[in-house]
Amino acid sequence: MTAVVEEKSVIEFKGRMLMMTVLQLRTLDASQLHQEISQRLEDAAQWLQEAPVVIDIHSDLEIDHVNLMPAVDTLRNLGVNLVALARTDRIDIDTASTLGLGTLSLAGGRDVPRRTEPVADTSAQGASQQSERVETMVVEQPVRSGQQVYSRGDMIVLAPVSTGAELMAEGNIHVYSNLRGRALAGVRGDSSARIFCQQLNAELVSIAGHYRVAEDLPDAHRNQPVHLSLQGEAMHFTALK
Repeated sequence: MTAVVEEKSVIEFKGRMLMMTVLQLRTLDASQLHQEISQRLEDAAQWLQEAPVVIDIHSDLEIDHVNLMPAVDTLRNLGVNLVALARTDRIDIDTASTLGLGTLSLAGGRDVPRRTEPVADTSAQGASQQSERVETMVVEQPVRSGQQVYSRGDMIVLAPVSTGAELMAEGNIHVYSNLRGRALAGVRGDSSARIFCQQLNAELVSIAGHYRVAEDLPDAHRNQPVHLSLQGEAMHFTALK
């Protein structure tokens, strides 16, 4: 009898959405970048200092690997966690590879959070995606630190959301308790998505990629019932009565 040996794979592919931050550079001057990035990192929450970052070079800048290298080195020396360059017709895999980075497309719905540009997908594909949102997820248990919950439609959370926990929904997010973790609504580019919570103490709130960190939340709405929406590119906070 021939023995059958079960082979065990040493790798495993897992489906998981990873959120990244886009850093748009409007200059490649190393000294200017050092000054401003240093200040931003000093003011930022810890999550932002550790977040994977994609560099998006402003379209007005002339770029090649020679003038990109000092800028990239400056960011690395400041501890910015660089993972990729935004791919354009001027930046290809070879250019990124020279800098020790990958490339990532930001086209079509903007699948990573950013503050400087709108992420709403107004194409027919984007409209179709929004019309297909039919699921509503109801979460009855507390969402604890390290947990990530994702809904293809709206999400209703009936329990507290701890610091370090993350809610992600393609539609709206409703938290009928204390929101201390992260809440990201409209993650596929739906700028009409909204966030509702009974107590706003979040590490981060985001709608269609436009986000605010804890330090940027309005004092008047901290620990209060609030409704968040987008007005243009600005996040709007409204007290719930």
